[in-house]
Amino acid sequence: MRKGGVRKGLKPRIVAKPSAAAGGRAEPGPVVTPQRPARSVAMRLAEKVERLERELAAAQAQMAELEARTEIDSLTDLVNRRGLERELKRALAYVKRYGTGAVLIYLDLDGFKSVNDRYGHAAGDVVLKAIAVVLRRHVRACDLVARHGGDEFVVLLWNLNATDGEAKARALEAAIARTTATHRGKTLAVGASAGSTMLLPLDTPASVLDRADRAMYARKSGRRGEMAAE
Repeated sequence: MRKGGVRKGLKPRIVAKPSAAAGGRAEPGPVVTPQRPARSVAMRLAEKVERLERELAAAQAQMAELEARTEIDSLTDLVNRRGLERELKRALAYVKRYGTGAVLIYLDLDGFKSVNDRYGHAAGDVVLKAIAVVLRRHVRACDLVARHGGDEFVVLLWNLNATDGEAKARALEAAIARTTATHRGKTLAVGASAGSTMLLPLDTPASVLDRADRAMYARKSGRRGEMAAE
């Protein structure tokens, strides 16, 4: 037998360490933390990603709605000046590319100032809302009605020539003349003067609006002359 060794041919004896139950001191063993299945963690991550995607989609939809509302007139729910400019840019690009006929009608209300002066701005707002409803009813779904500001409205009509546009301008004048609104028991009515022009391939939104505006003022001046002659 070697010194400090184990006799050859004999197995070493294993001595059990005393346990706490036997009155001895137990050595602490390794702490084993149960691991959650990898599938459960992946599912939670997938659910979190899905929830975040839903929240992002909802936020984007809300932003799009708010952006769209910036192009709508809050009083009449018509497209406002900003929205009109965007639509005119698109319309002019389409006219330039495909040669489609389109007409712009510019309307200015006659007698609207006297309604405001006599009955107040609330009465004027009632009139503007009524005019907006009438204009919508007299155009097609593909056409556009906008409030350009104050008592001025613009109508964009597709697939019309200059003669058709002039006839439509006169029809809109007549429709507005037949319209009445009621405010605090008072019946309110106004007239309108309308000028029309074709959209041309080299137009800009500013140039076509200016041309329609000048046509409207020419119409208004002519009607004033007719009324004075009578």
